[in-house]
Amino acid sequence: MMQDLISVSLLAAIVLLTFIAVLGLVSSSGDWLSSFSAFYKQKFTKNANNQLADMFVFTDASNLFLINILALVLIPAFLHYSFQLWVVTWSALGVLFFIPGIVWATLRKKRLAKFEEQLPDAFMMLSSSLQSGASLNMALEQVTAQSPAPLSQEFGLLVKRMRLGVTLEDALIELEQRLPMQSFVMASSAIRISREVGGNLVETINTMAKTLRRKKMMEGKIESLTAQGKAQGTFMAMLPIILAILLSFIEPDAMRKLYTTTEGLVVLAIMVGMQVLGYVFIRKVTSIDT
Repeated sequence: MMQDLISVSLLAAIVLLTFIAVLGLVSSSGDWLSSFSAFYKQKFTKNANNQLADMFVFTDASNLFLINILALVLIPAFLHYSFQLWVVTWSALGVLFFIPGIVWATLRKKRLAKFEEQLPDAFMMLSSSLQSGASLNMALEQVTAQSPAPLSQEFGLLVKRMRLGVTLEDALIELEQRLPMQSFVMASSAIRISREVGGNLVETINTMAKTLRRKKMMEGKIESLTAQGKAQGTFMAMLPIILAILLSFIEPDAMRKLYTTTEGLVVLAIMVGMQVLGYVFIRKVTSIDT
């Protein structure tokens, strides 16, 4: 009887300790998950606000964070439901963490390209305003008022800095840091040098406008000649991925060995590495430094 009582007491103690351990593990995991989610939200919203403000887009980043969280939850869940493979689920989750950075870089690249496209016309307007007798500050204000975004936004920032007492040279250097483009840096340097040495500013700006226009035409010809090679590289890089997805639905048992066995994962890693190297080499061949 005493032995049975001791056994029951030990069993109750083990169950109680197990419950306390599980409760502590859940509590610590919950605290860690809460702190990580708060850190990720703070980092995401701060980066999003900085990137959007840099592109003159003022909106609440909380909505973007909500969309990002939904994508992080729904897309891996859908892929896991479709393929029933943890390697696909975790790979998709890892890729999704880098998607916001890629989106910001793409939006900034498009904005800079649009600014560079508007730059020759802006310098032509600036030259015409100076020839009509306007001062440089008035000419910049006219260009800002008559130009579309993003050039009007960046030149408007330049005009505001000059109104606060910043010299034109310092304001142009600050704008060069915001817009690290070869075309604008070259034009800004030409204006600053012309003002320092006392040259003909109108002629300098007019020459820069013509030079930028010819440069843009040359770059357009190069892009049209290399567009086919870039498209072929993208197609060849996406083709194995599309075929793998199709074969996973058509022959799931045969394709499952590629994702679940050690040999299959090694082959898959080699294939992915070779695809990435091939795509990088094709982009290097078709990218010409202008």
